[in-house]
Amino acid sequence: MRFAETWEWVSTSPLFALTLTVGIYWAADKLWERSGRNPLLTPLLVAAGVIGAVLVLLGIDYTVYADGAGVLTFLLGPATVALALPLYRQASHVKEAALMVLGVVVVGSVFSILAGYWLTVWLGGSEELALSMAPKSSTTPIAMALAESLGGWAPVAVLFVMIAGLAGAVFGPWILTAARITDPRARGLAMGVASHGIGTSRAFQEGETQGAFSGLAMGLTGLCISLVIPLLVP
Repeated sequence: MRFAETWEWVSTSPLFALTLTVGIYWAADKLWERSGRNPLLTPLLVAAGVIGAVLVLLGIDYTVYADGAGVLTFLLGPATVALALPLYRQASHVKEAALMVLGVVVVGSVFSILAGYWLTVWLGGSEELALSMAPKSSTTPIAMALAESLGGWAPVAVLFVMIAGLAGAVFGPWILTAARITDPRARGLAMGVASHGIGTSRAFQEGETQGAFSGLAMGLTGLCISLVIPLLVP
């Protein structure tokens, strides 16, 4: 009885969630470095899979884990603001490509919302699931707020955001290279619109220009999705 009570206290403690998340991510990052930065071993991809498996094996409810790791979710905001520095350094390039940036953000946001919502409906998903899928290309805090306001599920929206980000970080550079897109601005914009923060971190690995444009696209995409999503979904 004492062990059960102790385990319940430990498993629901915020310290457990933080230690689990930081520890597994640290190990995943070391594995990624030793593999020569293999895209299939991206730290976030490996860490998300391992943490999910641990939660299932230990029988820990995701909402309990998410509440415990809430401080990390909160830090996404300051981390996003910090992207303003490389963007400032690329200000001259941004001014030259202002129209391209706006066009890519608007088209990408609209397509992401429509594809996410109607693809889920077409495959037989529920209305709540479709509404949780729609804001997948915005950042986690925005997607959570939008999903709840529209009638979706915030935890499920986070899952879709993670999937979109990880898929873009792993396969995005390959797809862009296969499509012979070499302009660093275009590559950064594509990563930022489709894969938000995770894609932006991957874009920074290619160069500061790619990272700066990806960070700009990520911020503008979150704003654009927030404005147009009520007009595009029932």
